[in-house]
Amino acid sequence: MYPPLSIIYQDEWLVVIDKPAGYLVHPAREPQEGDLVAMKILRDQIGQRVHTIHRLDRPTSGVLLMGLEKKVAHQLHKALEHHEFEKRYWAVVHADPECEKWENREALSKGDGSEAKVAHTSFQVLQRYEHPQLEGRGSRKVSLLEAIPHTGRFHQIRRHLLGDGMPIIGDYRYAGVEVSDTLGSLLGTGSRMLLQAKSLEIDHPVSGERMKFEAPVDSAIQRCFPSLV
Repeated sequence: MYPPLSIIYQDEWLVVIDKPAGYLVHPAREPQEGDLVAMKILRDQIGQRVHTIHRLDRPTSGVLLMGLEKKVAHQLHKALEHHEFEKRYWAVVHADPECEKWENREALSKGDGSEAKVAHTSFQVLQRYEHPQLEGRGSRKVSLLEAIPHTGRFHQIRRHLLGDGMPIIGDYRYAGVEVSDTLGSLLGTGSRMLLQAKSLEIDHPVSGERMKFEAPVDSAIQRCFPSLV
């Protein structure tokens, strides 16, 4: 029996959860024993079928939208394709960015040899904090960034921050295992990747009302920034 997922919002058409880090959105192509699959857990929790609308990487926590009716799910997929969702993410980096705001427009491919496509992410510094635990690590500064993806490329935020020279703390794939383990140990965040889908704004597919769903601050991110509530 799995612990229940935290439901941010639910009506007869859709449900929004706060996906924990480490959970898959839907079953993997090659399932492994012990996989935690959000759509299956939610289905059993609320007692009805759910339809995935978008995805979050396994190590990413935060706002995840699912449909409860097939036609509504189709409408939401179309809205996603037309970039009508407004997504905001929080990311923590071991860096002290020179600018408070910047844009990254580096084209990205899927990494399978396919042609790179237009990609665009807006970044803004929300907080900077100097951690004494990072003494001797080049900089004691960590920064909390807001990232707004305007396109939906593979690992877009993670790869754009890597290209900017500030990979996300705990991102084993792009920051490296040794660096991730060291920073996770010093900051007390363990093996967590510090990326959270903080909010999602959509037009309700039935009522047309503009709605914003927001997740509480991820506890691992809060550990790095004591003033966050």
